Amino acid sequence: MDKMIRLSVFRFDPEAGDKPFMQAFEVPVTKPGMKLLDALNYIKWHIDGTLTYRRSCGEGVCGSDGLNINGVNGLACITEIAGLKQPIHVRPLPSMLVIRDLVVDMDHFFDQYRQIKPWMQTSTPVPEHERLQAPQDRAKLDGQYECILCGCCTTSCPSWWWNGDRFLGPAALLQANRWIVDSRDEATGERFDQLEDAFRLYRCHQIMNCMEACPKQLNPTAAINHIKRSMLKRQS
Repeated sequence: MDKMIRLSVFRFDPEAGDKPFMQAFEVPVTKPGMKLLDALNYIKWHIDGTLTYRRSCGEGVCGSDGLNINGVNGLACITEIAGLKQPIHVRPLPSMLVIRDLVVDMDHFFDQYRQIKPWMQTSTPVPEHERLQAPQDRAKLDGQYECILCGCCTTSCPSWWWNGDRFLGPAALLQANRWIVDSRDEATGERFDQLEDAFRLYRCHQIMNCMEACPKQLNPTAAINHIKRSMLKRQS
């Protein structure tokens, strides 16, 4: 007999008018190294086709399947079943409006991302070929650009839970720093001006939940601190 995994999964269908509840499932271990996404797929394909969640690449690249797993945010597709305390409690990302089951409304998250203008801004004429960058300047982008915008860090941040309407959150600020440190970008001053606000930047209290939750092992707290230090240097 196959080994069985016990899960407790958040369910909510606003169209049905019912209150949210946790539903118990048992799923067989179908292969070595089985991931949580495999278990959710099994439930949907073999037990309850109404279970709703996001997924795409299944390789920890698209960031679409961010969930709260036993109280810790992570990606279902790269979270191994082995070692997780059972029943595995699977909930949507915290502090987000739930659309249905494990699917949350990401509009506000991406609106904040757009606020930092995540593209290269330049005022000098476009060169004939490309804007060159020294290897040492390119190295400064490591640990910045790899963010997949899964929302795991931002939705693990208590400051964002309390002030999410104004505090941009770890993911957006990590991306802001990515362009601030890019030697090719020519809008650093404007970027600092946009962040110079008691809430947008300075509501980070270095709790560091964001670093613990990041599936790409990035450090948004360090990026936020770099922005703060750079702004202080600009003022001196």
